Amino acid sequence: MTDRFTLPDLPWAADALEPHISANTLGFHHGKHHAAYVKNLNGLIDGTDLKELSLEEIMRKTSGDDARKGVFNNAAQIWNHTFYWRSMKPGGGGAPTGAIASKIDEAFGGYDAFKSAFHKAAATLFGSGWAWLCDAGGKLEIVQTKDADSPICHGKKPLITIDVWEHAYYLDYQNRRPDYATTWLDSLVNWEYAQENLERADVTV
Repeated sequence: MTDRFTLPDLPWAADALEPHISANTLGFHHGKHHAAYVKNLNGLIDGTDLKELSLEEIMRKTSGDDARKGVFNNAAQIWNHTFYWRSMKPGGGGAPTGAIASKIDEAFGGYDAFKSAFHKAAATLFGSGWAWLCDAGGKLEIVQTKDADSPICHGKKPLITIDVWEHAYYLDYQNRRPDYATTWLDSLVNWEYAQENLERADVTV
């Protein structure tokens, strides 16, 4: 059996986000959780018509299909995690500049208002999931998704995301998800990646 998908490398060294996110957390998060989604999806699609499709095509084809929920969950978690790694960078955080900053000002009335709304979306999502900044038909909006769900299955273009599953932060922050969200916005978010996605017609990983 030839695997269709492989675990993507992190875009920076495993200790590059310290002290905000530890190499220990990334060892489990990327090396165990993300790797398991890749292994599971390859097993689920082997010998099926899905094996020749892209990750995005698999997600859209299986979204909402209860009979193939396992396929969707694993495909979407590969996509979401790959996007999440790229949404962060060493020395990131703070207010953006350029076109993405102008779009944020237009949609939220300023960076501080955006930061407050995004932090609330990340900190208050009940259970596991994601908070996203998305381009929805030319206007930016903040979106929460539960479990493995992704905005690309709902006609929205994601620009950045924060993972708020417990395995993303618990070793470093325990139950203090709001502190993790604050640190993510102040020290990790990769606004250059958001700008690249804003300019792209379609976001793929």
